Amino acid sequence: MIKVLFAAAEAVPFAKTGGLADIVGTLPRALKKLKVDARVIVPLYGDVPESFRSQMKLVSTETVQLGWRRQHCGLFELQYEGVTVYFIDNEYYFRRKGLYNFYDEAERFGFFSKAVLDVLPRLNWTPDILHCHDWHVGMIPVLLRSHYCKAPWCSTLKTLCTIHNLEYQGIFPTSILGDMFNLEHDAKAVAALEFYGMVNFLKGGLEYADFISTVSASYAREIQTRYWGERLDGVLSRRSDRLVGIVNGIDPELYDPAKDEALFANYSTRSFKGKQENKLRLQQQLGLEVRSDAPLFGIVSRLVKAKGFELVHRVLDEIMAEGAQLAVLGSGEPQQEDFFRDAAQRYPGRIAVHIGYDDTLARRIYAGADLLLMPSQKEPCGISQLIAMRYGCIPLVREIGGLVDTVETFNPETYEGTGFSFTNYNAHDMLHVIKLACSIFQDKKRWSLLMKSAMKADHSWKTSAKDYVALYSRMIKEDFHVS
Repeated sequence: MIKVLFAAAEAVPFAKTGGLADIVGTLPRALKKLKVDARVIVPLYGDVPESFRSQMKLVSTETVQLGWRRQHCGLFELQYEGVTVYFIDNEYYFRRKGLYNFYDEAERFGFFSKAVLDVLPRLNWTPDILHCHDWHVGMIPVLLRSHYCKAPWCSTLKTLCTIHNLEYQGIFPTSILGDMFNLEHDAKAVAALEFYGMVNFLKGGLEYADFISTVSASYAREIQTRYWGERLDGVLSRRSDRLVGIVNGIDPELYDPAKDEALFANYSTRSFKGKQENKLRLQQQLGLEVRSDAPLFGIVSRLVKAKGFELVHRVLDEIMAEGAQLAVLGSGEPQQEDFFRDAAQRYPGRIAVHIGYDDTLARRIYAGADLLLMPSQKEPCGISQLIAMRYGCIPLVREIGGLVDTVETFNPETYEGTGFSFTNYNAHDMLHVIKLACSIFQDKKRWSLLMKSAMKADHSWKTSAKDYVALYSRMIKEDFHVS
C-alpha cells in the first residue's frame, strides 16, 4: 500500500480560505478508495471549531528548533471520515484570528515545515511520499535534504510539490536563511532559494522536490512560458520532465443538489422544478426582482484582478441591457469590492452583492443562478465552475488554465457541451458570449439539455485520483532522487 502524507496550510472542514483547502480535504478520501493510505497534516489554527478539537487525541509534545528559537509543538490526531488528520499546535503562531497575512509569515510557516519533519518519527507510520501543497510548505523538501538526510526514514522518502497558484510564492528577506534555518552556508540551498535578492519558499520546493505537479494540464504548460511563469518559468521549464498537470476534482457527495440541506429545494436531472424554486427564493433573499425569465448570473469568487472582473467593469451596462441579473458573493481587493457595491446601488433589484464568504449562500447561488460568470485572467484550475455544473448552473468562462480543461463549449447546433467560453481577454469578446448565452437561455428546451449535460459531467476525484496514484507509483519505483 502506498503511504502519502499531505502537508498543507489548510484543509476542509477544519480551516479554509480557498480552493487549496477543498483539495487537501477531499482528495485523500478519494485516494483511500484506491487503497492509498493518505493522511493530512495542517496547523491547529484558532479558527478550528471546538467540535473538532474535542475529538482530537494528543500524540506527542516536541520542542522545535527554529534557528535560535525553541518553540513548543503539540501533535494532535483526529479521525475524520476515514482519513487520519494530524494537527501541529503552537498557540503563538496559530492561535490567531484568521489564517494568513500576519507580519511573521516566514516564521510561522517555517516553523510548520520544520515541525512536520520533526514529528514524522512520532507518527508510528512512515510515509513513502510527502505531498507538499503550495508555498507554505515549500521549505519541507529543502530542509528534508539539507538537515534530515542522515535520518533512516529519510533515505527512501520522496517529495511532491504541488502548485495550486504560482502567483503566491512566499518571498522573504535573505536574513531568514541563517536566522531560522541555519542554511546560510549551504551553497546549494542558498542557490535554490535565491530569488532576485530575496528568499522564495516555493522556488526552493520546486528545486528540491522529486516531482512537481499542478492542478491542470493546461496550467502546467502555461507556467513554463515567460508570460504566465511568474518569474519561475526557467525553473519549471528546466524541470519539465518532472512536472505533471492533474486536474482538480470535487466530492460529488459534498455537492449534491438532490441532498444539499442548504438549498431551498432539492432537485436532480429528472426535474428542474426545484431549481426554479431555488432561483425565485434566492431572488427574494437577495432583494432582486423575482423573475424566472431574467437570466441570473452568479459570481462566487475572490474579488481580485486575476479573476478578470475588470472585463465586467467595462461592459456592465451592456450586460444589464440584456435583461440579466447578477448575484455576487466574495471578498478581495478594495477596488473590486467597491465596483460591485456601486453596481448594486446603480441597479437596485438587478444586482445584489454580499462582501465576505458564506457557504450556505454560495450553495444557494450555485443552485439558484442560471449561469456562473468566471472571466478569469488566469486560472490554475478553478473549483467554482465544477461545483456550478453539479448544480446545473452553466459556467461562462475564459478559455484559460483549468477552465479550458473542464468546461466543454456548448455547440448550439448539436446541443453538446457543458458551458460557454471565450478566448481573448477582451470585454467585448466576453459580452458577445454573454449575449449568446442569454439568447439560448430563452430556449427552454436547449437550456434544459445544457443543464443536464453539465450536471451529468463527471468532475469527481475518480479519474484524477487514479492519475495521482500513477504518479505516486512512478515516484516510488524510479531511482531518481534529488540529493
